[in-house]
Amino acid sequence: MRSVPPDHDWDAAAADRSAALSSALAQIQLSGAIFLHSEFTGPWAYESMASQDMAAVLAPDAVRIVIFHVVVSGSCWIEAGSDKVWAHEGDVIVLPYNDQHRMGGHEAAEIVPISQLIDPPPWTALPHIVHGLGGARSELVCGYLACDDRLFDPGLGVFPPVFVVTPPEGPVRSWVRASSDLVLQQTSQVTDDRLAAPTDIPQLLLREVLKLHLANAPATDTGWLAALHDPVVAPALAAIHGDPGRKWTLADLAREATSSSTVLDERFRSVLGLAPIRYLTGWRMHVAEDLLRTTTLPVAAIAPRVGYESEEAFSRAFKREHTMAPSVWRVAR
Repeated sequence: MRSVPPDHDWDAAAADRSAALSSALAQIQLSGAIFLHSEFTGPWAYESMASQDMAAVLAPDAVRIVIFHVVVSGSCWIEAGSDKVWAHEGDVIVLPYNDQHRMGGHEAAEIVPISQLIDPPPWTALPHIVHGLGGARSELVCGYLACDDRLFDPGLGVFPPVFVVTPPEGPVRSWVRASSDLVLQQTSQVTDDRLAAPTDIPQLLLREVLKLHLANAPATDTGWLAALHDPVVAPALAAIHGDPGRKWTLADLAREATSSSTVLDERFRSVLGLAPIRYLTGWRMHVAEDLLRTTTLPVAAIAPRVGYESEEAFSRAFKREHTMAPSVWRVAR
């Protein structure tokens, strides 16, 4: 049983969870595109490429990739490891760690390697699979996004190997469908030597899907999702994410969480497996990575934005985390 302050404001806890979630998602840097359009008729089933082969084809320089499938029509199951879920028209399937997976329809079918269904790359047109024996029809649009954000580090355990998001009826659901249709139309416009695929729409789509998933996923006992739902940890996370450059102390964070320093430290260690100040350092490094990768700010200007009084202090902390200086890391990326 979790120890929770009896006078804690649960509405405030929900707001803290939303703030922590929004700040984390805002930091995510994504790049990718739609890469496959498929039409299956039952019975049908296929197995994807191995994870490393998929990454080598789609984004060989990426630290990690996320795979997603928009179910345009019909239904299908998807299995990654021991996890098997069903998805229906309008749903979005996400494989956050690019695990090798299998997909199929309602009827039993021989599982065919996907390499037998599409031509090998490089592709000069969007690959289009038509497969099955003429039964119930399912149409899917598949995409990938390259991302080195720590949220997608399998060791952090934020996500299951595969999950399905059902956008609520209304504008969001309509937008998902319209977005996949638009990307298909635009991706079909190619030059002689490459696909011309819009990247901004897939990025927006995945951000919205992740927000829906994380906001509605059931709380677990440990891990980042548990932290978002914890009435003590969540407000401290929101404070750290909202102002990483502030000179936070454990006492300061405890006041944000309306708890004692001892309780806050115990909850962080129990839920996230590390002390609050250690999490603060990790988040500062995460923000610093984003600034180094996406801006031309000098290292001296980045240092105070992530809580360090001098470039030297920041460089030492960054090197402890990454085994290289910020300027070297920037060039490497």
